[in-house]
Amino acid sequence: MGDLAKYVVYFLLGGTIVSLSTYLGAKGNSFLAAMASTFPAITAATFILLYMNGGGATTVDYAKSLMWFVPPWIVYVTAMIVGIPRLGFWASMAGSLVLYLGCVGLVKMLLR
Repeated sequence: MGDLAKYVVYFLLGGTIVSLSTYLGAKGNSFLAAMASTFPAITAATFILLYMNGGGATTVDYAKSLMWFVPPWIVYVTAMIVGIPRLGFWASMAGSLVLYLGCVGLVKMLLR
């Protein structure tokens, strides 16, 4: 498979997941929407492609790096849960993203 074809597949996979999550959420099924958006399809595809192109060590290094993004993601989601009722959606989204990026920066500093 050529590089362009791979990226088309990635784009379609990502778009499908976002569309499915949005559809399910709009229909009132927030649990299935959350499951669809956090289902590790993109991560699994990345694992497979990394393994095929770089081997096991590259895949393990990638997986270890992913773990560092769990705490910032938890901060991001928690800020949305707490913020939306108090500040509204857009202010919460902006604040949550700033918190996420700040936490990622903190993680990066801790890893040095």
